[in-house]
Amino acid sequence: MIFTETALKGAFIIDVDVREDERGGFARTFCQREFEAHGLNPQVAQANLSFNHAAGTLRGLHFQLPPAAESKLVRCTRGKIVDVIVDLRPDSPTRWQHVAVELSDENRRALYVPELFAHGYQTLTDGAEVVYQVGEFYTPGYERGLRFDDPRLGITWPLTPTVMSDKDRQWPLLTDHDLERTEWEVTA
Repeated sequence: MIFTETALKGAFIIDVDVREDERGGFARTFCQREFEAHGLNPQVAQANLSFNHAAGTLRGLHFQLPPAAESKLVRCTRGKIVDVIVDLRPDSPTRWQHVAVELSDENRRALYVPELFAHGYQTLTDGAEVVYQVGEFYTPGYERGLRFDDPRLGITWPLTPTVMSDKDRQWPLLTDHDLERTEWEVTA
């Protein structure tokens, strides 16, 4: 695997190192030792699969609060998506900044999302399929989200969002208080 750190410290693009012969190719997509060597959380508590019917579908921006904060390894196994992460770490110099990475079945790229990052994606093709390895169990009382169109985040999505959940559409916009606070409240 080839690890490339993004502009947000601790978030990595992970490319496969394909070994090819007359049969086709082989590549490792996960290795606990390599993740640990790069300072990444190698724990996998859950693996999730998302199917998306239409291009323009938007999922996110989701995160979980401590003690249920989750890391993610996200890969698009069919079609193409743009994956967006937002740094929420209170002491980070890149707090509230985001990175967008194109993931597809063609580039076979993955994105490692550290704990305390919001994560979301938009499908760029019909029938996109996304696989996530998640480092913590889904814990509804600790789940939070950011609005996909929050002007304070300045995210430009490649397509006009066409399909999304009501929950994702209704996350509150960030306030000055949100931008200044160092902890998120848990109301389980």
